Amino acid sequence: MDRKNAAIISYLTIIGWLIAYLITNSDKRDSFVKYHLKQSLGLIISQFAFGIAAGILTSIMPSLSFINYFAIVFLILWIFGIINVVNSVEKPIPMIGRLFEDKFNFIK
Repeated sequence: MDRKNAAIISYLTIIGWLIAYLITNSDKRDSFVKYHLKQSLGLIISQFAFGIAAGILTSIMPSLSFINYFAIVFLILWIFGIINVVNSVEKPIPMIGRLFEDKFNFIK
C-alpha cells in the first residue's frame, strides 16, 4: 500500500486508523504516514472527548442541546486532513493539529 492510501485510510474512523497502522509496519513507515497517523488519532480522540462532554452537558441542561451542532467542526477538520494527504503536505489540522504533532510516540 502506498503512503497516500495509508494516510487517507487513517482518517476513516478508528477502524481505518488501526488498519493503516497495522498495514504499514514500523520499519517501512515513512515520516509522512507517521505524521498523518498522529494527526488522525488526535482528531479521533478530540472528537470522542467532545462527544462525551457534549452528552454530559446536554443531559444536565437540555437547553444546551445546540452544542451538538458543533460536531460539524470535526467533519470540516477531517476534510482538511484528507486534503493535506491528497496534496502530500505535512501540515497540521487547523485548531487542534499542533497539539498532536509531538504526541503519540508509540507511532514509529
